[in-house]
Amino acid sequence: MSELVTGEAVALELRPARLPSRGLAVLLDLVVAVTVYVAVTIVLVASTASLDMAAQTAISIAAFVLVLVGGPIAVETLSHGRSLGKMACGLRVVRDDGGPIRFRHSLVRGLIGVIEILMTFGVVACIASLVSARGRRLGDVFAGTLVVRERVPVSPAGFMPPPPPWLAGRFSGLDLSAVPDDLWLAVRQYLARMGQLDPRVGWAMAERLASDVAARTGAPVPQEVPPAAYLAAVLQERQAREARRAFGGGSAGGAPAVTAPTAPPSSPPPSSASPVVSPALPQGMPPAVPQNAPSPGARPEVSRDAPPDARPGTGFVPPA
Repeated sequence: MSELVTGEAVALELRPARLPSRGLAVLLDLVVAVTVYVAVTIVLVASTASLDMAAQTAISIAAFVLVLVGGPIAVETLSHGRSLGKMACGLRVVRDDGGPIRFRHSLVRGLIGVIEILMTFGVVACIASLVSARGRRLGDVFAGTLVVRERVPVSPAGFMPPPPPWLAGRFSGLDLSAVPDDLWLAVRQYLARMGQLDPRVGWAMAERLASDVAARTGAPVPQEVPPAAYLAAVLQERQAREARRAFGGGSAGGAPAVTAPTAPPSSPPPSSASPVVSPALPQGMPPAVPQNAPSPGARPEVSRDAPPDARPGTGFVPPA
């Protein structure tokens, strides 16, 4: 594994391609290029039979340069470092800082490749690749490029072990809002690669991460809890809170509680004792009195045949 440093000071872990895979990719590219060159040469010979020998020689040299030199340069430039042979072998040409190559990189690699691959039958390229620490040939050295592997075997590093069962719910009261996202990312990366680290290095990293998390939560790490188990339990608690926040686990059964709709308040019944407003009268005119209205101070007359409920509630019953 090789570590490249980009212009932003970011370390990239890339796996350089070695001589066998690079040799197979170059062989496939040469087979394709030679096949195209032979087909183009046959067409040119048939179409330029009437020309003199000098013109035929010039056309043959131009076809050689365009097909065997210009063709790989154009393919690598347009495909960002992936020729047909490299695509078949899972390789790619990149810059020293890990970025994609441009036309000038492909041009330098192609021109020097004519000398170290075509004219020497690949002997110079093989020697340079064996001597280089990252398997680079002369074209890569002068162009500032590197051939890396894109198809890396997948390792079981993405599995994060769950916390011990006896730690379930123990850190539910921690305040995790002050823990930054980069620290959570560091914890996740450590737990995913914990099995690949040296035991002493892994224990030291776990202690450092656990102390950082505890400093931001305000609660120290329990002495009886290992640092790795503490990190796993705290990370699981954060994931559980994010899940509850995302899916709204407010009720006990996981479903939102349903409340019965309340009826709108009914309007109060009209009061029978509400005053009746009479229309305004001209000034100095007495109010009109109905003809059948009783005089003031007179007792209302009640018929003897009236029911008891219609009689006045005075407690006195008139004689029969």
